[in-house]
Amino acid sequence: MGAILIRSLVLAISAVVFFIFPFTVQADEDDLVYVIPVEQAVERGLESFLERSFEQAEEAGATHVILEIDTPGGAVDAAGNIASIVSDAPMPVTAYVTEEAMSAGAFIALSADTISMAPGTEMGAAQVIDGSGNAANDKAQSAWSANMTNAAQAQDRDPIYAEAMADPSVDLPEYRAEEGALLTLTPSEAEEVGYADYLSDDREQLLGQLGLENAQVEELSVSFAEQIARFVTNPVVIPILLSVGSIGLIMAVLTPGFGIPGILGIGALLLFFFGHSIAGFAGMESIILFLVGLVLLLIELFVPGFGIFGFLGITAMVGGLILASFSTTYIVISILVAGALAVGLGVIMIVIFGKKGPMQKLVLKDTMKKEEGYYSNRDRDDLLQKEAVALTPLHPSGSAVVDEERIDVVTEGGFIEKGAALRIIKVEGTRIIVRKI
Repeated sequence: MGAILIRSLVLAISAVVFFIFPFTVQADEDDLVYVIPVEQAVERGLESFLERSFEQAEEAGATHVILEIDTPGGAVDAAGNIASIVSDAPMPVTAYVTEEAMSAGAFIALSADTISMAPGTEMGAAQVIDGSGNAANDKAQSAWSANMTNAAQAQDRDPIYAEAMADPSVDLPEYRAEEGALLTLTPSEAEEVGYADYLSDDREQLLGQLGLENAQVEELSVSFAEQIARFVTNPVVIPILLSVGSIGLIMAVLTPGFGIPGILGIGALLLFFFGHSIAGFAGMESIILFLVGLVLLLIELFVPGFGIFGFLGITAMVGGLILASFSTTYIVISILVAGALAVGLGVIMIVIFGKKGPMQKLVLKDTMKKEEGYYSNRDRDDLLQKEAVALTPLHPSGSAVVDEERIDVVTEGGFIEKGAALRIIKVEGTRIIVRKI
């Protein structure tokens, strides 16, 4: 009976203590959180950076990843690949919108397990835009809208709001998204519709909301090389680099000395391959193939080979660029644009400056003038008005002898018999005209 009383007393005291001092679950100090920035335009360079970052986080044993998002959007293909990286991650992923998550940025955020938004931020407006700045065709819009709704459904979010972000035909006037307008959510609106799991003033508050306030935090940043890669792999920059590269090389060939144009041309092409190599698109095989093509093209310029070396060189260079690119279609278009600009400038350079620089080695410029003692044929003006004898019948051409020298002659048009006396009346180059005396 005493033991039962004591046990009851202990349980009662424990209940009182638990009620007064509630038990709080805290993060294990062994928890490791990786914070990865998703900033600026969404493109293949960002995809490469995030792929490396998630691999690094997994190798380090990270228990959580926070994506700090501030992007206006970007390339649809890159966004799709990034969304796959996020959704397939072996650890929980939280998207923390620090400024804006628009278009492709919203798609990436919807692919995360949880979403948090800072005050004054926004998320949405995810319509596909083509290269000219206009809405893409219905097929592309439909596919993109399906991707948005699938991303929302995968995380048990109401897909109507994701669809309204991508499809202006969805009517949600209560959120300023009447038919014809795209949905953009504020933090409070996102929380209301279940698209924001937390509203966080800063990263520390978010960590506390996630129960990771005691976790070790590892913050990643884009390296200088990766910043170059992100710039170089931007779809707008690629044709510019290729144009500068091809135009620079053509100017170096057509003008005296290698000079600044040649340096800029080589530099632009090196930057293209460096950036695509850092981004993981260009391997050594593409670089080697391009260099082999360049060598073959130079061989064609200095040792003409009936176009064979030139054709093989251009083919190899184009093949190297295609192998180094993330999109065959886009790089082919960029090459055509750069090629057209380079050929056009080359024609202008030849018309204005003529063949100069290394090209002058392909053109014979030496002249052999009569004043310098060079003759294309012997000048026979000394034979004018001299008398000669026909050695053969002249019909009207034949042979004659003058001052014991045999020469070829021609009459004014008539026949002259052998042995007739002649007079040389005109000399036109090698043509000696005679008349019967």
